[in-house]
Amino acid sequence: MHWPECPSSCTDRRQLLADTWRAMELLYHKGLCRAIGVSNFWIADLQRFLLDCTVVPHVNQVECHPYHNPRELIAYCRQRGIQFEGYSPLAKATLLDKAPVLAVAKRNNCTPAQVLLRWSIQNDVIAIPQSTSEERLKENAQIFSIELSVDDMAVLDNLHRNYRVVDSSTIQQKIDTSYAEQLQLSWQLAGQCKNEKRCMLGSLHSKLTKT
Repeated sequence: MHWPECPSSCTDRRQLLADTWRAMELLYHKGLCRAIGVSNFWIADLQRFLLDCTVVPHVNQVECHPYHNPRELIAYCRQRGIQFEGYSPLAKATLLDKAPVLAVAKRNNCTPAQVLLRWSIQNDVIAIPQSTSEERLKENAQIFSIELSVDDMAVLDNLHRNYRVVDSSTIQQKIDTSYAEQLQLSWQLAGQCKNEKRCMLGSLHSKLTKT
C-alpha cells in the first residue's frame, strides 16, 4: 500500500484501508507473495492500521537520507518487527554537492552517492537507489567495501533538516486523478464487454436461424 490515503469520495477511510490490507493478507496466506508491506506510513498511521491487521506489515518504505532521517519512526518499526526501507536515499541527487557529504566522501576516497548509501546501510536501513546507468549501478554495488567511521556517521546523523524531495501535499490530487481515470477505464471496459457480448449473441442467433 503506497500511501495511507484514499480517494476524496471515500466515506470510511479506515475501512477501505483495512479491506485493502485484508486482500493483501489473503494473497500472502495463499503463498502468492512472500511479503506484504506499506509505504509512507508514519507512527500515527501505523498505530491505527495495526488495530485492523492480522499480519503486521513486513516492510514500511519512507523517504530516508541524512537530511530526512525519521529516527522515531525507524525505532517504532523496529520495535514491532517492521523492516524499514528508505527510498530516495540520494534525495534525487540534490545532496551530492552538500559540503558535509563531500567532506566525508573525500575522507573515504569514494563518491558522495556511495557515502549516502553506506550511511543507510550502517544505520540498518535498506536503501532503494534508482539508476539506469550501468556505471552508477556498479558504483552502488561497491559500497560494501566501504566503512564510514563513527565520526563520519555522527556528522551525517546530525544533518536532519526534515528535507523531503517527495511532495506529499500533491498526493491527494494524484490519488483522485488516478481513481477517476480508473473508473473511466472500468466503464470503457464494461462497455466493450457488453458490445462483445451483443456481437457473440448476434452471431449465435444468425447461425441458429440459418440452421
